Amino acid sequence: MDKVTDLSSETAPRLVWSRYYSTYVAAPPGPGARERLVAVAGAIIGIVTTGLLCGVLAGTGAAHPLLVAPMGASAVLLFAVPASPLAQPGSILGGNVLSALVGIAVALAVPNATVAAGLGVGLAIAVMSLARCLHPPGGAVALSAVLGGAAGSAHPFMFALYPVGLNSLLLILAGLAFHRMSGHTYPHRAKLTESAHGTQDSAPLSRSGVRPSDVDAALESFGDTLDINRDDLLQLFELAGLSAAERQVEQLSCNDIMSRDVITIAATAPVEEAHRLLRARHLRALPVENVSGQLVGVITWPDLDKQGAFASEIMAPADTAHVSAPAAALLAPLANGHGHEVMIVDDNMHLQGIVTQTDIIASLITKAVTLNTK
Repeated sequence: MDKVTDLSSETAPRLVWSRYYSTYVAAPPGPGARERLVAVAGAIIGIVTTGLLCGVLAGTGAAHPLLVAPMGASAVLLFAVPASPLAQPGSILGGNVLSALVGIAVALAVPNATVAAGLGVGLAIAVMSLARCLHPPGGAVALSAVLGGAAGSAHPFMFALYPVGLNSLLLILAGLAFHRMSGHTYPHRAKLTESAHGTQDSAPLSRSGVRPSDVDAALESFGDTLDINRDDLLQLFELAGLSAAERQVEQLSCNDIMSRDVITIAATAPVEEAHRLLRARHLRALPVENVSGQLVGVITWPDLDKQGAFASEIMAPADTAHVSAPAAALLAPLANGHGHEVMIVDDNMHLQGIVTQTDIIASLITKAVTLNTK
């Protein structure tokens, strides 16, 4: 029997409206409400700061006449979508200044304001594209230069430097300070996984998945320009692939796949003993325990080159996970090339086992075989 929910007359309209809104107005992907509020605060601070500083530099207290309207659109990009290629400092400053110069030049050459407006915006797009600093508000800057009367002033091209250039520069500086305080990386840099060994090889997660050439081919065949660069797309594909792999092993815990018969060494043991165990047992890593049996570190082959007489003096911090943690949580640390094993511990940091890259691969293969036989 289907479960019937009794909705009160007060609740039902809200649910109906929520369903209607969700159906016809798709929620934007990415950040949630908190990040949107941060963007709101950033835009307010950025515009107010830019206006006030322009007023100070101009020697007047009037901020609003010294701001050009397209700065509002630049603020939307800078604070709401700081990862966009269109919101980077070079795009904001270069796009706005070049568009202003184009708009003024067109206004001086073409007497018909309507024709000049169209030519100004179109040529601004062309120049920004050639200079690789495309910035949508640049079109509004060009239009402002044509229709705002800048061409009729004694020094028409000064409009590109002041207020447009100064506005743009101050807004960028405000954005740099704000994003640093709010924990964002700006200017944006894609966080692609790098090789752990400093070689030219791509990271393990990037080798078997989508490659840069694949993204280039897809973008070319897609036909439309996307507001995201190739490296960000690669990172998204990498994260999506990792998420898909995690979903396949989500029902497994570290306890299910770990090796339990673990060879350890005391923190007070001599370094020679660590060397002997690693060599005799063909180990990659040797967990180090204190007198209470708690995991305090790990010794790998590179650690043997360190200066020290005892295991505690040459050990390195160990990657750990709780025994009840999902095995999927180990995919990222074991696939990034920086470590080959994760130490599995209980609530008191007592070693319960080890999960290696081999264990993860075996669990994925087993899960895949199980799914294919269903």
